[in-house]
Amino acid sequence: MDLKPASQRCKPGAMEPARYAVHAETSRGRLHPEPEAATRSPWQRDRDRIIHSSAFRKLQYKTQVFVNHEGDFYRTRLTHSIEVAQIARSVARALGLDEDLAEALALAHDLGHPPFGHAGEEALNLAMKPYGGFDHNAQSLRVVTLLESRYASFDGLNLTWETLEGLVKHNGPVRNPPGYIADYNERQKLDLGTHAGAEAQVASVADDIAYHSHDLDDGMRARLFGPDDIAHLPVVGEAVRAARIASLDVPPPRLRHETIRRVIDAMVTDLLAETQRRLAKLAPKDADAIRRSKQPVVAFGPAMAEANQAIKDFLHSRMYRHWRVNRMSTKARRLTEELFRLLHQEPSLLPDDWRARAGEAGTQRAATTVGDYVAGMTDRYAMDEYRRLTDLSVSG
Repeated sequence: MDLKPASQRCKPGAMEPARYAVHAETSRGRLHPEPEAATRSPWQRDRDRIIHSSAFRKLQYKTQVFVNHEGDFYRTRLTHSIEVAQIARSVARALGLDEDLAEALALAHDLGHPPFGHAGEEALNLAMKPYGGFDHNAQSLRVVTLLESRYASFDGLNLTWETLEGLVKHNGPVRNPPGYIADYNERQKLDLGTHAGAEAQVASVADDIAYHSHDLDDGMRARLFGPDDIAHLPVVGEAVRAARIASLDVPPPRLRHETIRRVIDAMVTDLLAETQRRLAKLAPKDADAIRRSKQPVVAFGPAMAEANQAIKDFLHSRMYRHWRVNRMSTKARRLTEELFRLLHQEPSLLPDDWRARAGEAGTQRAATTVGDYVAGMTDRYAMDEYRRLTDLSVSG
């Protein structure tokens, strides 16, 4: 029987971790020291804390592009996060990285998003401009280090340094950190000027793969465009043609699924090949060598990066700016801005615990508190709260 701690045991069927992966024995630990768990590694424990958080549960009713009530089949922040985690685990396993850290980061990366997707974030950032603005990445850090109140001894989830670093830097070094990231960095240095570890880089690219491929899926499901409209796109066109051959004798909806799975497979295959090439060139001896690299180590090759940008541009013009999406986005922005304005001017309208935090109307403190309150809302709750605040026929 293997009596080594869970953090030092290799999972059944898994390869030995690469030397450039994170390792529990060299972890920089937690801000508030805690005894290690007997049955879980530090990053399994982080993942579990994220899954059990209130913010994670609320992702079920926060949307990506379509507002929650528009249909049960479109992606939400929760289903997207799970899909990112699946891709991240697969890629991390193939590269000899820590799957659990990659999964934890994938599951946590959207915790700071407000309701109504991009429209909600744009509106909240505009409303909060005089008070430092709103940044979903900084808000994710606020959620896991401050706003979650589940433990007697500390605020937040007390995640490991490696998880916090990956959450903040998954898109690369942070040269001009938003206010809360800068403030938190004074308490616990996160080496903001370097890249994150390879596991965080995997989670970031997995986010791109899931986001773009599944927005293609949702866009076709919503009939904003069809297979013929995307056949000119690099990678996607090849996937459509192969899917048509495979789908000749099956119902038409399967063409969409066959296309998307081929897009994901092509992207993951390219990502692994390019990352392995970069790893061979860098020959990193440990995780810190990945962080000190001048460029990301986990990345697409040039042709796939160009294809990914073409897909992004197509989705921007044909989906995110589609007139049907524009109408809902406009309403969502107005609702979010008005919610912030009403509550910032009259914090007495907030529930008791939030009102106590907000202090005087119109202040920086009130703006920060209301920003936290609105960002934590689901689409459905935001619409209900707006009605409670503006419709005389609805009780508070």
